[in-house]
Amino acid sequence: MSQRSYEVVKGFFVQERFRFADAYSRSFPSKALPPRFGLIDHSDDRWKVFRQKINQLNKSSPASTKYKVFFIGRHGEGFHNVAEVKYGTKENGDGELIWGPDPELTTLGKEQAKAAHDAWKQECKFNIPIPGKLYCSPLTRAIHTNKITFDSIIPESQRTMIIENLRETNGVHTWLIEEDTLWDPEVRETHAEMDTRMRRVLDMIFDKDQEQFISFTAHGGIVSAALRVMNHRQYILPTGGSYSNLI
Repeated sequence: MSQRSYEVVKGFFVQERFRFADAYSRSFPSKALPPRFGLIDHSDDRWKVFRQKINQLNKSSPASTKYKVFFIGRHGEGFHNVAEVKYGTKENGDGELIWGPDPELTTLGKEQAKAAHDAWKQECKFNIPIPGKLYCSPLTRAIHTNKITFDSIIPESQRTMIIENLRETNGVHTWLIEEDTLWDPEVRETHAEMDTRMRRVLDMIFDKDQEQFISFTAHGGIVSAALRVMNHRQYILPTGGSYSNLI
């Protein structure tokens, strides 16, 4: 187990505020993307100022401390999300709709990913730092969400790295693959087990990546694990939603 600890630095994003989740869900129940990805500063030079502050934090911190900014996206709505509401998590199809074993995005899911893309385009006008590294779950709905979100945002030469540890909760679920060697149809992964693999992802990033701005596209279970590992208050990120923080 890693000896490194992770903690959210407060004062930059609305998501850090204690009652953000409840208030935001009541005010914007159908909107998963807070303005400016949650950055509190709404001035025209907000991202320039933010980048300067991050640079200063890293320059003035001891060698054992690093700061990175994470843009965390949840995949857009998949057919399994629709099916789970109706049937629970024990089937892969009903004769009319197929949502397993590795579900695609619904039309709404693609629209949600496009909304995330548009949010990036909007903030590019104010020089938002483009993520230097992009990571993604190996599951189709996350890969397609990532592709739509960052189309024309990142340089064509930049590639997204697929990370197995960013996949959704392993075990009993509607949409996992029978041939998948990491999937056990009888046992569902615990929070502690998910936290361990999320910590491995963060350890890898902080050990190997020089980039200060990181993106990963994954699943609701992984976002919750990230919040736990980062010692952040829990809230449910909607499909197509985005969560930003400095750790």
